[in-house]
Amino acid sequence: MKNGNPAVVGLAGFGLTTLLLQFHNLGWLGLGPVLAMGIIFGGLAQMIAGFMEQKMGNNFGFSAFVAYGAFWIGLGIIWILNHFKIYESNHHDVGFFLGAWMLYTAIMLVASMRIHMAMFITFLTLEIGFIGLVIGHFGDSVFNTIAAVDLIVCALAAWYMMAGIIINDLAGKTVLPMGKKLIA
Repeated sequence: MKNGNPAVVGLAGFGLTTLLLQFHNLGWLGLGPVLAMGIIFGGLAQMIAGFMEQKMGNNFGFSAFVAYGAFWIGLGIIWILNHFKIYESNHHDVGFFLGAWMLYTAIMLVASMRIHMAMFITFLTLEIGFIGLVIGHFGDSVFNTIAAVDLIVCALAAWYMMAGIIINDLAGKTVLPMGKKLIA
C-alpha cells in the first residue's frame, strides 16, 4: 500500500486561499471567506500537509507547507487583532510582515530551481507577488493590484501542480507535465 502525497492538500490549500485573497485585494470579495480559508485550509490543512511531508523525508515540502500555513494563520490573526482593535497593524507594519515573507520566499525560489519548472513558476510568481505587495504597502498602492493579478497566476500554478500529482498518479503516466529542473 502506497502513501498518499500530502502535497496535494498543501497545494490545494495554498492555491485556494491565495486565489481568494487576490479576489479580495481586487475588491471582488469580502474578507470573511478569506479569513475562514486562511485559518482552516491555507493555515491548518497546509501545516498538516507539511508535517506529513516531513514524515516522507521531503524538507522542501515540510518547510514550505508549514511556513506558508503559519503565514496564513498569522495574517488571519493580524486581521482579527485589527478588527477588535487589540494590537492594530498599519500598512507599514503589514509591509514589514510581507517583506520578511518575501525574503523567505526568495530562499524557496532558489531551492525550487532544483525541483521542476512548475514549482519554479509557482515560487517565481509568489516572489514577484510579495515584492509587489511590499512596494504597495510602503508606497504606490497600484502595486497591490499588479501583485493581485500576479498572485492569481501563482495560485493557478499551485493548482496545476496539485492537479498533475493527482491526475498523473491516477492515469499511471504523465498527463500534466511538470517540466525539467532548472539546476541539476
